[in-house]
Amino acid sequence: MANPRNAAAGSLRQLDPKIAAKRRLDCVIFNIQLSDGPSFETDSQSLDYLAALGFPVIDHPVYTSIEDAGAAIQALGNDRERYPFDIDGAVIKLNDLSAREILGATSKFPRWAAAWKYPPEQKETVLRDIVVQVGRTGVLTPKAVVSPVRLAGTTVTNATLHNQDFIAEKDIRIGDTVILQKAGEIIPQVVSVVLSKRPEGTVPYHLPRNCPVCGAVVERDEDGAALRCTGAECPAQLVRNITHFASRDAMDIEGLGPAVVQALVDKKLITSAADLYTLDPQQVASIDGMGERSALNLQKALEKSKTRGLTRLLTAFGIRQVGAKAAQSLSRKFQTLDRLMAASEEELVSVEDIGAITAKSLVQWFSSPQSCHLVERLRTAGVSFQSTEEALGEALAGKTFVLTGTLTRFSRSEAKKLLEGQGAKVSGSVSKKTSYVVAGEAAGSKLTKAQELGIPVLTEDEMLAMLTAI
Repeated sequence: MANPRNAAAGSLRQLDPKIAAKRRLDCVIFNIQLSDGPSFETDSQSLDYLAALGFPVIDHPVYTSIEDAGAAIQALGNDRERYPFDIDGAVIKLNDLSAREILGATSKFPRWAAAWKYPPEQKETVLRDIVVQVGRTGVLTPKAVVSPVRLAGTTVTNATLHNQDFIAEKDIRIGDTVILQKAGEIIPQVVSVVLSKRPEGTVPYHLPRNCPVCGAVVERDEDGAALRCTGAECPAQLVRNITHFASRDAMDIEGLGPAVVQALVDKKLITSAADLYTLDPQQVASIDGMGERSALNLQKALEKSKTRGLTRLLTAFGIRQVGAKAAQSLSRKFQTLDRLMAASEEELVSVEDIGAITAKSLVQWFSSPQSCHLVERLRTAGVSFQSTEEALGEALAGKTFVLTGTLTRFSRSEAKKLLEGQGAKVSGSVSKKTSYVVAGEAAGSKLTKAQELGIPVLTEDEMLAMLTAI
């Protein structure tokens, strides 16, 4: 088995004992948990008794000093490959069972035993190539292809390289002799490069600037080391992207959950979100678990989704940094997808909730050939590009209001909506940039700070008069 530990655990969980019997499992006993027959004074006596009965038991030498036990642990670690099973550590345990009772145990471990973890086994091998995989979320992950080497019980041919920063930090190059170990005794990883064995002509490695699957531009996460594909129709991200497109906060296509999306992709019925609108109900009905009724219901849900409006469509696109709130602000400002696509970074930054990073993501996404192709196909399918949000006025654009105290004519949310409807920004704190403070009954520290800063203070009636005069 490639992973003996997992194979053994899975075999023991088999409901059919005949299957477990075919796995040729063996066991080595290390302890008696309960004995209703013989009693023992020491742990070694109990293991000797089991051995006499024919059970295979672990080696259990008894030491009279901690120094001797420590030396034995070291020797065991140096020679652990001689065992027919993998080990990653050793345990020193008290032999006297009555003394164990006195020491007792915590809720997690016994006080009469201590574990020693061995350093991971390390081996040298040659890094033959670096291949880049694209995950379901679009992250590019480099993988080292190495000359086969036996490591911690399995033959290793690949190892993780994490990301570009990891490769650069260790200066890992194709052709290098590298040292491998298994992280957590499971995942092979490159520990270091043996520089003394580096061949001439090697060059520093850099991850590609374009997705190896779809060719779209890749960009680095602002808050991390990951490089991510920006392709709107990247096959590697297909299931995730379409599942998001159909989700409740996006196009809200009832009946199009992850399992159905996966089945449609597996059947090669869709390769893009736009393909959803050209699905043949008969082909959908042929999918396991669907049937004609489910297929017709899905078709109705798809037709209904065409009228969701610009806010939900923008959310469905899954553009980085553009969530539901930013999508609503953009929809309210530009009213149509075509106007939004034509907007510059400067115009986008002027919209509430849109910063420089988000504006850059929007421009980059809309300029991608894959994105343009998706948009045109959705247009042909009859998906609405119009906003359902009320257009913003411009009379209070650039003005910042702060609401404080108890309002009697409006709720806070109603007052905020009225002000934002005319282009104003409503903030939760008073600063030098605040244009007006609207003070209701029992106004507190915000009113005091506004007075200290000389910021104009309005009553509800004065705010309403200002809005009415627009």
